[in-house]
Amino acid sequence: MPPPDPDPPLLQLRGITRVFHVGTETVRALDGVDLDVARGEYVAIMGSSGSGKSTMMNLLGCLDAPTAGTYHLGGEAVSSMSGGSLADLRNARIGFIFQAFELMPRTAAWKNVALPLMYAEHRGSQSPRVRAMAALDKVGLSDRASHHPSQLSGGQKQRVAIARALVNDPKILFADEPTGNLDSRTTTEILALFRQLHRAGHTIVMVTHESDVAANASRVIRMSDGKIASDLSTDDDPVTAAFRQSHPAETPS
Repeated sequence: MPPPDPDPPLLQLRGITRVFHVGTETVRALDGVDLDVARGEYVAIMGSSGSGKSTMMNLLGCLDAPTAGTYHLGGEAVSSMSGGSLADLRNARIGFIFQAFELMPRTAAWKNVALPLMYAEHRGSQSPRVRAMAALDKVGLSDRASHHPSQLSGGQKQRVAIARALVNDPKILFADEPTGNLDSRTTTEILALFRQLHRAGHTIVMVTHESDVAANASRVIRMSDGKIASDLSTDDDPVTAAFRQSHPAETPS
């Protein structure tokens, strides 16, 4: 028997299938997907509507469970966990960033950031406010800690959302169309922040339909009909490689 892998993938899918029943129709949103994501990777998942990319993100983020197949996160089997165990795992190991920010509108920025700490089993020695302020400082927004979302720009709201994703020091960040509601200048700023987080050692998996956004990742997975159609480094993927060559200042070297 071969020795165990000393550093297994952070995310590992084997034979993952997700079936939905819509009326009399059976939809195979994912169809036998195998995928490994190593610690420290920055992965973009792309595909047209109905390709399976959103279902893939929901499964990876433990927001949904597969119909068949196995999913290991950090070496731990999660595909058969109960709903309560999955909720604990999400809070402890995963940070989410959404297109619509998902902030509480009548709550100060630091309280939005601190919200995941309210559900954490181990809250640590520092107060939620101290930890939230430290997370806001990481994204350059500590001076807006007392502002409500209505007092913030779109880019500032997304920075608050990123700080909230970071506050529990998760193993992985999942970003679902994180620049979809932002203008081009703010998109550039947020992508620069993602590159900074990646350089600091964070694993990032991002769903996007924009090739210029995907070009910031190190790996591009393209979905089609519930399967992985291609899985290439960003420099080998023809579309993102072309963007990198034509916009060297906007993407990693």
